[in-house]
Amino acid sequence: MATERNLTVRQRLRARLTKGPVIIAPGIYDAYGARFVEQAGFEAAYMTGNGVSASLLGRPDVGLVDLTMITSHARRVAAAVDIPLVCDADTGYGNAVSVRRTVEEFEAAGVAAIHIEDQAFPKRCGQLPGARPVIERAEAAGKIEAAVAARRDPDFVIIARTDAAEAHGLDEAIARAKAFRKAGADVIFVEMKSGPAILEDLRRVTSEVDAPCLVNMGAGGRLDELDPDGIGRLGLRIAIYPGIERAAAGFAIREALAVLKKEGNTRALRGRMLSLQEYNHALKLDEVEQWEKRYLR
Repeated sequence: MATERNLTVRQRLRARLTKGPVIIAPGIYDAYGARFVEQAGFEAAYMTGNGVSASLLGRPDVGLVDLTMITSHARRVAAAVDIPLVCDADTGYGNAVSVRRTVEEFEAAGVAAIHIEDQAFPKRCGQLPGARPVIERAEAAGKIEAAVAARRDPDFVIIARTDAAEAHGLDEAIARAKAFRKAGADVIFVEMKSGPAILEDLRRVTSEVDAPCLVNMGAGGRLDELDPDGIGRLGLRIAIYPGIERAAAGFAIREALAVLKKEGNTRALRGRMLSLQEYNHALKLDEVEQWEKRYLR
């Protein structure tokens, strides 16, 4: 029997889908942030399309990031860490034919899992105001079926996301989730905005859908009060925190620049920024130096 150390990152993620505590995957948007997630002891990272759009384009998540852009970025991020990387694959970047290439590209990039949503193009971040138009249920299920058929590594995890709850109600979202599971999805992700009934709605999803379920903790509200045990008691298996790094980094950058603008120096920021030693530790400079000592003659 393979030991934990001998398993690939995809195998480790797949093994955890049905056993053990809930998987907590903080959101990242680059390799630097992924390093911090790994060094903090988390067992997975989530690459948010919203964060990638902000990082690479300085634009909101409204369908501007294409397949080539995000998979080339994901390749570098996945290579920087030894934990599973779960990626936002938007709508699969087209129809069922396009989804085939989407899966091939993410798989080749070393990503452990992707989620594909049923929004109509152009897509928008699920947490932006307003409901999201979705494609027909049969077409959406066909895209998930195509994604499952396209993978070459059976451990590559396909997560099916539906954004139907806001516009069409939870009954329709659950019906789609069941159709996606029948199409072969490994994990179900029902996207929903925060509201007074969000915990009850999530509990209903997990009780009616026979599949591991993922929750977006970026919805806020009552979700913010939950710790991993509380999330697990809802029957959920994966919790992603898409905004944690992009929001924290943006806040810190804005505050630091304001100090520099006002004071003309960074003296007041001492103790509020990484030291050079801490920065180099995050980038594993010691590994590079050990390699140099061993092989540079």
